Amino acid sequence: MKRRALLSCLVFMVACFAGASSSEQALAYTIRKAVYAGTFYPAQPNELKASISQFTREARSSPVKVPKDKPLKALILPHAGYIYAGRTGAYASFALAGRHFTKVIVMGPDHRIGFMGASVSTADAYETPLGIIRLHADAARLRKGGSPFMYNAASDEVEHSVEVVLPYLQYYLGDFTLVPIVMGPGDINAYAKAIEPLLDDMTLLVASSDLSHYLPQDQAQARDKQTIDMIRQLNGDNLTAESNRACGVVPIRVILEFARKKGWEPVVLHNSTSGDATGSYDQVVGYAAIAFFGGNAMTEKHYTKEQGKVLLALARNTIQEQFGVKPAANPKLNEAMAGEALHVKAGTFVTLTIGGQLRGCIGSLEARESLAESVKHNAVNAAFRDPRFPALTKSELDKIHIEVSVLTDPKPLAYTDADDLLKKIRPGIDGVIIGQGYAYATFLPQVWDQLPDKEEFFEHLCMKAGLPSNAWKKGKLEVKTYQVQYFDEEK
Repeated sequence: MKRRALLSCLVFMVACFAGASSSEQALAYTIRKAVYAGTFYPAQPNELKASISQFTREARSSPVKVPKDKPLKALILPHAGYIYAGRTGAYASFALAGRHFTKVIVMGPDHRIGFMGASVSTADAYETPLGIIRLHADAARLRKGGSPFMYNAASDEVEHSVEVVLPYLQYYLGDFTLVPIVMGPGDINAYAKAIEPLLDDMTLLVASSDLSHYLPQDQAQARDKQTIDMIRQLNGDNLTAESNRACGVVPIRVILEFARKKGWEPVVLHNSTSGDATGSYDQVVGYAAIAFFGGNAMTEKHYTKEQGKVLLALARNTIQEQFGVKPAANPKLNEAMAGEALHVKAGTFVTLTIGGQLRGCIGSLEARESLAESVKHNAVNAAFRDPRFPALTKSELDKIHIEVSVLTDPKPLAYTDADDLLKKIRPGIDGVIIGQGYAYATFLPQVWDQLPDKEEFFEHLCMKAGLPSNAWKKGKLEVKTYQVQYFDEEK
């Protein structure tokens, strides 16, 4: 009798749920409700849409040119109240118009709790006045991956930096799934390493951040200009050298890490201060909308991470064979060697380090042989024929760390003078070749990590070519640029 009663109850519950409306079924999910609707932005859907629409019309009165033929990869958006930052936020429309993403990863800074690492919500969905946004399964994957990602309930309940940018994205993109991340201080490389596998052509990465806080208007504008220039130059390290540049400096640095590695190009859409909106200039907050577009670097169109592993294995095996060491069986390498990808002509560099110190680096700038043959030749050259170092010894074989760079074809860079050269060169993106007569030299884009200052970069490059360090200022050097996709063995 009890079993029959229990069965009847279960059938009744299932029948009730089956007949429920879609809005009632949504209640079965955990929803992170909008906390700042009515304060940071309007709480009524029609009023919120009208507000964003008005800001968009104002933004459209000052058009911004964006590369429509290149994929949008990332955005920096402000998270202040819409009455202050709404117009700057609406400039995102120039980058988002006509584009569609199935997943958006929003990284916002922790303002209210204070914690190390990054918090990822456990909710099934976020809600704003414009509707429900389901969380993507990647949110749970980040948490399950462990440190530095976890769940901080207190932060999820009160942090505004993720929530406030969502209505912009809903208005311009329509439907998408969400990965919300609130970031405290942490290892930028660790953050980037965990997020990188989540990126694909249908994923948009967003850093939520305002700029300087509570400075007089003229000081804020000067400070924000410096900050924006650092972002343009992909110089994340300098962003932390001085305080009060951006509250979302950690999310911004994660984007810059990808931009440098993948060749994303920043385009400043708009910047302003709260004083521009209110007319009060004593203590203002700065805002910027910045988009990052891909397409210039080989990472956007050529070799996958798995193919990179094949190139690294090919380089190591080639060096081992010089010592009579038989490489371990590698079916993936054999399969890749039989395919077409490694037979496309490409310029490459092979770099060897031991304990972080350079041990050899040789490459070919022009695509004269197949990718596979180029890697093999340059692996041998880097190990045994770099004139700066003695030949590699067998005892060093297990100590070396290998990096393989695949180059785009070098292209001449037209410039008028030294200042114009500095403006056109892109730190972290461009590899640079300089030449004068018989003297020439190149630095890979990775060298920007050690020489982030443009003038210092060119001084060292001139000296490498055997020219005076100021030759780039005084003489008309021939300059070419290229980009690389590089792979290195996991440390």
